[in-house]
Amino acid sequence: MTTSASSKPVASGHQSDEGPGGAPEHGGGPVGAGGAGDGAGSPGPGGSGPGGSGPGDPFDRDDLPTPKGASRTLLRSLLSPMRRTVWLAAVLILLQQATVQAGPLLVAYAIDSAVPAFRSNDHGPLIAVAVVYLGSALLSGLLQYAFVRVSAYVSQGVLLDLRGRIFRHGQALSVDFHERYTSGRLIARATSDVESLRELLTEGLEELLGVCLSVFYISLLLLYLDWGLGAAAVASFAPLVLLIRSFQRRSKRVYSERSTATAAFIVKFTETMNGIRPVQAFRRERTNEAEFGRLNRVHERVNGTAMLEMARYVVGSRFIANFAVAAIVMWGAYRVASGGLELGVLAAAALYLRRLYDPIDRLGMFLNAYQSAAASLEKIAGLLAQRPSVPEATHPKPLPERSAGRPGREVVFDGVRFAYRTGGEVLPRFDLTLRAGQTVAVVGATGAGKSTLAKLVARFYDPPPVPDGEPSNGRVLLDGVDLRELSTPELRRGVVMVTQEAFLFSGTVADNIAIGRPDATRDEIERAAKAIGAHDFIVALPDGYDTDVRKRGGRISAGQRQLVAFARALLADPGVLILDEATSSLDIPGERAVQRAMDTVLRGRTAVVIAHRLSTVEIADRVLVMAAGRIVEDGPPAQLIAGQGRFADLHQAWRDSLV
Repeated sequence: MTTSASSKPVASGHQSDEGPGGAPEHGGGPVGAGGAGDGAGSPGPGGSGPGGSGPGDPFDRDDLPTPKGASRTLLRSLLSPMRRTVWLAAVLILLQQATVQAGPLLVAYAIDSAVPAFRSNDHGPLIAVAVVYLGSALLSGLLQYAFVRVSAYVSQGVLLDLRGRIFRHGQALSVDFHERYTSGRLIARATSDVESLRELLTEGLEELLGVCLSVFYISLLLLYLDWGLGAAAVASFAPLVLLIRSFQRRSKRVYSERSTATAAFIVKFTETMNGIRPVQAFRRERTNEAEFGRLNRVHERVNGTAMLEMARYVVGSRFIANFAVAAIVMWGAYRVASGGLELGVLAAAALYLRRLYDPIDRLGMFLNAYQSAAASLEKIAGLLAQRPSVPEATHPKPLPERSAGRPGREVVFDGVRFAYRTGGEVLPRFDLTLRAGQTVAVVGATGAGKSTLAKLVARFYDPPPVPDGEPSNGRVLLDGVDLRELSTPELRRGVVMVTQEAFLFSGTVADNIAIGRPDATRDEIERAAKAIGAHDFIVALPDGYDTDVRKRGGRISAGQRQLVAFARALLADPGVLILDEATSSLDIPGERAVQRAMDTVLRGRTAVVIAHRLSTVEIADRVLVMAAGRIVEDGPPAQLIAGQGRFADLHQAWRDSLV
């Protein structure tokens, strides 16, 4: 059942006997009590709003659910466009390591063959060894340079792609996600976690390939030089492998904790700096400092644990390596003394053994970087695995064309039931029709469902899905088209929301007005500003329309920001305009200026005005009074004021406050 402007003050048709009783989004309060909103976008103590979360919520633990193998899939997708370059890098490092490992083999040949020949006046072999040795050193350097160039190209390409993915995906995720996952964590994903991957790709990967190829080549060469020495060297790797596996298991947990701890203090830092005004106004500096200190100490503890794990690995690996080298060389010396082994072979084996075990420490550094990067990659993969709760339409439909004399559009709530993820039902069952061109003011206590209604019209949320065979949770229609069947650009052209904050981006005033229509000309921008009444203050700014408003529009006042937001909405020319507490934070002169602008921007459009101040309600054609997710009064302002309901009492209290 729908309501209309002629409905009686109590509109029982808005609720159904089928649905359970509605629960407020957060708490109660007097109808129309001053405040920033009805709490729909903030976490409540019990987690009843969209931002709320229970103690076991993975969003609180910064541990988003990640499909199995998502990290590997992500890495493959990042490297796939560069697979040819990756193969080129692999070939270069293979050749480079081959030239590096030729040195000790040449030393063995020189000791056992070239030097005796030289003593017999045959200088050719020793000269040839010297030339080949110098040539291999030069070639090794050139190949190393080429590998660094190619691998740098790969790593920077991967990081460029990954940062772009995080940014694009963050913008694509729904409001529901952002109200639960703080911007500080998103920043941590795009900065500290990407930095961990950079360290692995630019430094650790070369270490890993160098160590692995070095071990492979040296093992083959030792086996070639002497089967016994080579077998002993290979056998000595058994305890090293056990040590490495133990280090991997322990460090994986430590680096996952470190990534979470890093994100936690970034969140606290950004939250404090973004809210510096209330922090200073309410003298929260010491409290915030104590909380940040606690998070910083957690980060320090986790980093200390990581260093201790690394120290244990280094001590253990060096002990095993030194013991193995000493044992193998002593055995080789005994064989040389007994005539069972040539001196040059032992010398080459000793050089190879030193080369074999020296990189073990570097392998530990790689494992350190790898575990840090693996933990970061898992966090990023978890973020990228999140899907928008408001998906794009599979087969989008167009909106009907608006006639020249009918700029507004009809909005219909058809049996809508809605609850946030962790709270009770906000709208038990909701049926409502807003006629095209009608200005509707919505008032009610905090948590009554006012902002939820507005967010559903803007499709920041969808009515939650239900299992097959169960009744639908309803739909919201715009000129007869389900919002879920509209493409995002079509919806954003049809519905625009102006919030209390009137968020402005860094950039010029003209750029901020043109956000809704980037192709607008300067004349169109200025006409919109003049129609709203913002032109005079804009031209008085240092650079007029080209003045940079700075972060969040901090260069201009709250009232001026609101006027710029209205000019933006007017230029976008939507069929439906939502004003969510658009004047609640303004002083009286600022409110009057904004109300004059509202008269212009609302003219002929369908408008939903979420209001706490009754002065805002006076411009409405119709007033809806909400309580517990239901409309309890509905009618023209004058009709409701003349009645005996809640709005009449509220209006009388407001008039008494002006005396």
